[in-house]
Amino acid sequence: MCSAKPQETVKFWVMPHLNNLELLCATYIRHSFSKHIHEGFGIGVIERGALEFFYRREKLIAPSGYINLVIPGEAHDGHAASDTGWSYRMFYLEPKLLEQAAFEISGSTKGVPFFSAGVIKDAYLAGVIRNLHLLLEKPDIPLIEQESHLLIMLVMCILRHANDSLSMRRLGKENQAVNRVREYIEDNYTQNISIQILAKLCGLSPFHLIRVFRECVGVPPHLYLKQVRINRAKKLLVRGFSPAFVAHEVGFVDQSHFSKHFKEIIGITPNKYRKFTQELSSTKLKMYI
Repeated sequence: MCSAKPQETVKFWVMPHLNNLELLCATYIRHSFSKHIHEGFGIGVIERGALEFFYRREKLIAPSGYINLVIPGEAHDGHAASDTGWSYRMFYLEPKLLEQAAFEISGSTKGVPFFSAGVIKDAYLAGVIRNLHLLLEKPDIPLIEQESHLLIMLVMCILRHANDSLSMRRLGKENQAVNRVREYIEDNYTQNISIQILAKLCGLSPFHLIRVFRECVGVPPHLYLKQVRINRAKKLLVRGFSPAFVAHEVGFVDQSHFSKHFKEIIGITPNKYRKFTQELSSTKLKMYI
């Protein structure tokens, strides 16, 4: 039995709150890109087939599982390397995002990082890029989580593949900064908190804050926010409130999103947790009557 031939599909969207980050998820069979230039960086991963393109005076082929990268101002084209076409996920980023990520690493301004390679074999980083792209397709992901994962991905790209090597700045004892961030999250957990707001609050750069916070607390800020929300949700469920009401009260976008994250941390659904704790409370009450 023959499998169905892949069809050309294109999905493109922009995220203004992430410095106008552009994302493309596409399958191309016969489409051929004419030679063109991007104002920003193009970073993505090939999911199926292979992309062939002329870049930096040579013909390159990016097969499935490889990273495809183009720098601003570098002319290139693109077409399928075979009749089966190719599928890929791409990020198109303004240069200032990479410049900021480079600053986050060392704490010094060295301009926009340079990448000479147009095709990169790095299975781990390819997985990080693909997973982030999939994550950003979901409309219910908190802002702090989007910002954090994007920054971490860019830092990884620079540390692993930029031509100029950068040394990661050392972690200090920023306990006071971490405590301020923890208190802010605990007081504002229902809000769509931004990593930028937290960084300004404690006087640290966003990536340095993520590193320091994870070192001190054990998880990065976006996971701590999720934990705080789940802890508050447990108290409301014990009091008998419905999962739908609790989801709204603690800052989740909807009940299904709340249920998914609750089970990831607690191991059972909010509804089962509520029923179990209600039955337990009823049993204890009968023992004292």
